[in-house]
Amino acid sequence: MRLTKALEENLSSLDDEQVERLASSILRTLGDRRIFVVGAGRSGLVAKAFAMRLMHLGFSVHVVGETTTPRMDPGDLLIVISGSGETLYPATIARQAKKLGGVVAAITSYPESTIGKLADVVVTIEGRILPESTPDYESRQIMGIHEPLTPLGTLFELSTMVFCDALISELAHRLGKTEEDIARRHASLE
Repeated sequence: MRLTKALEENLSSLDDEQVERLASSILRTLGDRRIFVVGAGRSGLVAKAFAMRLMHLGFSVHVVGETTTPRMDPGDLLIVISGSGETLYPATIARQAKKLGGVVAAITSYPESTIGKLADVVVTIEGRILPESTPDYESRQIMGIHEPLTPLGTLFELSTMVFCDALISELAHRLGKTEEDIARRHASLE
């Protein structure tokens, strides 16, 4: 399948140093620090899925905008997922987190974007092509600037979901967490 090959190629281009910086930033929150996640649209759904798995590992994690989300304190971590790095709501939240003394991590296709520049830690995941990057569809096709298998940001979102689940697996290994440990934190009111 072409899509699985595209995902494999996308994820094989990850920068190990960027990934390690994100993993270390997450691990530093253990104890008295919290993790906040934010994204908009489908990226927001990926952020929520990532938050759920972080909670399963025992992290204090919250989705920005939910009614039970507490205040951010200096040193807390905000993880922003935005393919373009320019989405207004996540960019606004990232700016506020910086003002509050938070550490900002961005998962984006554009490290030089507004969110990427605000971030202390950036993981670049290819896949999000900005439509306005060239003037028209035909020019993008001729230049090879397109997402041939999926519409809009889908390749970014799928790649990010797989990346986040792989990162959870790595964090579980580093923390010595077993499947049983994770299952004990799984929702029971379903």
